[in-house]
Amino acid sequence: MGGVQGKAVSEGSGMAQAYMTDTGNGSSGPERPGSRLLRRLGDLRHDRGIWRRGILLALCAVLLTLLMIFHAQIPNAIGNLGSLTETFLPWLGLGVPLLLAAALLRRSATALLALVLPAVVWLNLFGGLLTDKAGPGGNLTVATHNVKADNADPRGTARELADSGADVVALQELKASEVPSYENALSGTYKYHSVQGTVGLWSKYPMTGTGPVDIKMGWTRAMRSTVATPVGDVAVYVAHLPSVRVKVDAGFTAGQRDDSADALGEAIAREPVGKVVLLGDLNGTMNDRALNAVTSQMRSTQGAAGDGFGFSWPASFPMARIDQIMVKGITPVSSWALPETGSDHLPIAARVEI
Repeated sequence: MGGVQGKAVSEGSGMAQAYMTDTGNGSSGPERPGSRLLRRLGDLRHDRGIWRRGILLALCAVLLTLLMIFHAQIPNAIGNLGSLTETFLPWLGLGVPLLLAAALLRRSATALLALVLPAVVWLNLFGGLLTDKAGPGGNLTVATHNVKADNADPRGTARELADSGADVVALQELKASEVPSYENALSGTYKYHSVQGTVGLWSKYPMTGTGPVDIKMGWTRAMRSTVATPVGDVAVYVAHLPSVRVKVDAGFTAGQRDDSADALGEAIAREPVGKVVLLGDLNGTMNDRALNAVTSQMRSTQGAAGDGFGFSWPASFPMARIDQIMVKGITPVSSWALPETGSDHLPIAARVEI
């Protein structure tokens, strides 16, 4: 009996020791998270393949960096590929978190180190847009909106704009049969207005020298007027440049838009009034080289005094700022997007100092 009991005790002690050994920490308690982290870091430190894995991911990070740095050198000769890239240039930044996730899964130090390049370049290009640069003051508020020709609620859209507090409002894509609806809805707020073709301008202050601007389209989609604000005359341009399309067989079809942008830029360059505001749907972003005739001589209110990217299209999920407020000889104070209306574009507004 004593021998049997001694054997049982010995077997029990052996089982207990085996159990304690299996836990890996000498006790039956759970492993501490800190200990687990240190152990994994130690495993990575002794992983000789950590620098050899992920070479392809590192090359992708370098290519993404080069694409952002040299976007202006991407040729437009083939399907306007350069302009297409520049239209959605900020979205290239999404490649950084995607490559980061892949690098972590591959446990590649090489890929992680290479990701510093595109992250730094993207922040250099667009980091300034992540902060709110709006300031106090300003003595003129302007707004612009592509209202969409088949807008189901033109009166409601007009009321939204009137309630924005803007002193000057520009509208694009006005359908002739709906112009009276906009005029009636805005007449109580804006005493002066003019409609030229499919664009219009409404103002609380007197307008003179109003007329169409030829942007080489064959019909009127641009105008200018001198607005006599309480602090001085301002030349206000309203423009709706031709639409662009992305086609499989033709690429980014923007040739007519580009020609109209050149014509608009020439008109603004000849403007005798020193203070100029451009309001409109330019069907292009400030990064698009095709708009250089305009953007090279004017400042974007969003870029100078906005909060965020200020994307305006499409209204349901804005991906690009193709609606623009630009100024010349005027200081931007703040810039923002207005609430969604019945259009596929968001209206945008800015406060400036004359």
